Amino acid sequence: MLNGIFVPLITPFTAEGEVALDAVEKLGHHVLDQGAAGLVALGTTGEAATLTAAERAAVIEVCARVTRERGVRLIVGAGGPDTRATAVALRDLPAGAAALVTVPSFVRPGERGVIAHFEALAAESPVPIVIYHIPYRTGQALSGRALRRLGALPMIAGVKYAGGGVDGETMDLLGDLPPDFAVLAGDDAVASPLLALGAAGGILASAHLATGEFVELAGAWAAGDVVRARAIGGRLARLSAALFAEPNPTVIKGVLAAQGLIPTAGVRLPLLPASPETVAAALALL
Repeated sequence: MLNGIFVPLITPFTAEGEVALDAVEKLGHHVLDQGAAGLVALGTTGEAATLTAAERAAVIEVCARVTRERGVRLIVGAGGPDTRATAVALRDLPAGAAALVTVPSFVRPGERGVIAHFEALAAESPVPIVIYHIPYRTGQALSGRALRRLGALPMIAGVKYAGGGVDGETMDLLGDLPPDFAVLAGDDAVASPLLALGAAGGILASAHLATGEFVELAGAWAAGDVVRARAIGGRLARLSAALFAEPNPTVIKGVLAAQGLIPTAGVRLPLLPASPETVAAALALL
């Protein structure tokens, strides 16, 4: 089972625009010191699509070293819309890692095609798979029934659930989960409701900041401390809204740079840095 708050690490850049691997390592240890359950490398927040193959390999190597030293789980964003290429990518991941694999984007193969895609990957994968369900990016929604069917497969460990809110399909899924299948909240602003409904944790970009409070939020819901969980959840929802006021991860990078945790707030095109006003608003909430 995957439990707790996982941080999908940003990829910090130097003033010259190179990947700052020392800052990746520093940031990984920092969020783990605050109680994060593990790290996610090369997620959307990590701007993986803008990194070269060599840069991606270097980031994985650093994150694998940090998680081994700390004895925690590493999840790596891997693959794409092509089933065969994704199967190859899964075979190249470090031992002990899990793979975060998106529902095939742009292709929109339909629910039957998505199920067949993950069934084929699960049959070959040497590492556990976490399905990345994010229909507002992929253009392909999955029903609770489909996710339960996939969750029953031995190599499917869970789902990063970023459906854009809490609806009937969310309730259907969380009301009848397969054994050892973890739902991890993936929409930062509604992480608290998902945890309240039984999510095992979250993969939350906002947890770069106030990491300990996100960990406390998950613990409060797990303990049934509703009053404390509601109070923390309200504060963190406001913080998440501020951090996503401009495209992710631009505001998060701006705040981390202001705190001295990364060398610059630089991002790679097509992203542009967040405005100073937006960064200041997020810092004020912290």
